[in-house]
Amino acid sequence: MTFVKKFYLSDTHIGHERMLSMQPRPFSTIKEHDEYTIEAWNSVVADGDIVYHLGDFAFNLSRDADRIRGIFGRLKGRKYLIIGNHDVDKKGCLHPTLASLDWDARPEYALRVKDGGVDVWLSHFAARLWPSQHYGAVHFYGHSHGKLPGVGRSRDVGVDMPDVFFQPRTFDELTAAMDIK
Repeated sequence: MTFVKKFYLSDTHIGHERMLSMQPRPFSTIKEHDEYTIEAWNSVVADGDIVYHLGDFAFNLSRDADRIRGIFGRLKGRKYLIIGNHDVDKKGCLHPTLASLDWDARPEYALRVKDGGVDVWLSHFAARLWPSQHYGAVHFYGHSHGKLPGVGRSRDVGVDMPDVFFQPRTFDELTAAMDIK
């Protein structure tokens, strides 16, 4: 019997060349960055697994639409998108390139899921309060690129976090330092 795993990560920024110097990310080219991201993802995710991507999947969405579609197709798993600030067009709508991808469900601005019997609130942006927080819910977010520490049972799941480093992580991995019991 095969078990489905759930994974979480944020801020892959596929094709976003400026990310190499802004963070900085340890790659000499955006192609190297993107290929490493694909390899890291596929090294842990199986075809039937679930991956919640918490925003900022790609950049240059109009100019590099075919390349982004190609990379998306190479990534294993059933993919869900929580919409980030770089995932929308100038009017604030989900960019058509991302809307055309084969997400497992319609992309959302936030999503509440269960993992290991625990409520998990997913959003691109960090919240200081989230649904069921006072009943033990966990909050995963991105956007801050490791510069905004979590509060209580919240944490950044961005690829630039040292314990994530471009690889989707499981709930247990991401909450290992939290008192979940």
